Amino acid sequence: MNPGNPQDFDFESWSELARNDADEFERRRREMIDAFLATAPEHLRQRLHGLQFRIDLERQRAGTPLGAAVRLNSMMWSSFMELRDARSGMSGETAALPQAAKATLIQFPERS
Repeated sequence: MNPGNPQDFDFESWSELARNDADEFERRRREMIDAFLATAPEHLRQRLHGLQFRIDLERQRAGTPLGAAVRLNSMMWSSFMELRDARSGMSGETAALPQAAKATLIQFPERS
């Protein structure tokens, strides 16, 4: 599989490998990540390796795949918010959160 082409990714075979041979899955996962990082422009490589280190650390700390997904999701949103705030600062906008949608509450009859 070419690390630069997401169309080459075969989810079913990777999923089966993860279920049946976790060590081999992890070895191949690391190999794919390293191959992808090697294709990055030189000026970005160190930063990308640092980001991957943080991702691996969060996965390890989480202990479970679901916990890792939650931690990585949080990491992603934190980065997004920092980027949004930086963009807002450059354009002179204030970083306001969207207003909550209003809804009418309906009282349901009690069940007997």
